[in-house]
Amino acid sequence: MNSLNCVLMRGGSSKGIFIHENELPQDLEERINILLRVMGSPDKRQIDGLGGSDILTSKVVIIGPSSRPDADLDYIFGQVGITEPTIDFGMLCGNLSSAVGPFAIDEGLVRASGGLTRVRMFCPMVSRYLEADVPTRNGKTLYDGNFAIAGVPGTASRITLDFSDTAGLLTGQFLPTGRERDRIKTKSYGEVEVTVVDAGAIVVFARGADFGLKGDESPEAIEADRDLIENLENLRLTVAEWTGMAGKSPLMPMLALVASPADYRNFATDETIRAKDIHLIAKVYAAGMMHKAYPVSGAIATGAAALLEDGVVNECLTHVDSVPEPLILGHFSGLLPVEVTGEKSEAGFKLSKASIFRTARRIMEGRVYI
Repeated sequence: MNSLNCVLMRGGSSKGIFIHENELPQDLEERINILLRVMGSPDKRQIDGLGGSDILTSKVVIIGPSSRPDADLDYIFGQVGITEPTIDFGMLCGNLSSAVGPFAIDEGLVRASGGLTRVRMFCPMVSRYLEADVPTRNGKTLYDGNFAIAGVPGTASRITLDFSDTAGLLTGQFLPTGRERDRIKTKSYGEVEVTVVDAGAIVVFARGADFGLKGDESPEAIEADRDLIENLENLRLTVAEWTGMAGKSPLMPMLALVASPADYRNFATDETIRAKDIHLIAKVYAAGMMHKAYPVSGAIATGAAALLEDGVVNECLTHVDSVPEPLILGHFSGLLPVEVTGEKSEAGFKLSKASIFRTARRIMEGRVYI
């Protein structure tokens, strides 16, 4: 059996396999075949590999030397199909991005500097930069800390991620349709209004109420309504056609169902999330299922969409007079603060700030057999 070195890391509320680029063949087809074997795809349980049979855990990260003089390293993310033999390299994982810096520091790719080390990463598949500020001590990542994030037990040190270079990431346009609000006809729910934003990821925002949702439904309850899921998927595919993403990615665009603040249950802890503690309810559908937490890249798009006064997200901010900083999103398993500022201009929309805070952990290192 062949084998290769890898590290299992948690980044934010995701988990993935980190591999040095020189461990893999340069030929894309060979690379994909090896990574599918590593993860155990295609198989709904991924029983013969390291995948966790969920979109949050079926992920790989490839780290290589920087191809640009103004970056510390190259970072390639792959969303691995679970039941299909596919890997989507044309996107970013905001959550796993928080583990790239710690991986690079601990692997000796980036020299730690004092108590906080900045890691600048270039993402060649999307030609954008991300930056991470990573707590360090004695030349290594400092993982211990008192910062908690929703969807992950315990606490760890806080890692700050900067996504300000991601407006128009996948389509070249912050507003891919050219409008802040569009209308789409659905099979079962009539015509619904949406806002489509490309910042960190392409996200279609729609009011949950337009689909008969109150905001307190569990992910399992939504997924059990097959007519609803069919309507959500058809809406998503319509926007994929509009934005030129049809057939390119099983995840893009994502679909976020938004609502004004209200009390609802945290489905990770069974505690009540109070309306007074959040500014917006937002829950993401992608790849045929509801995201059990909230994608970081989607959170950047959500914060940016909130700035659009004519969009469907902004109208849900009923408890505040202006977009707060940070904007607190309430999702299935807790709260997610995001700090996004920017402004429209004749040239489009410029993100002046797009920050989010995560934690990470190195879980296992060793050799995976193929």
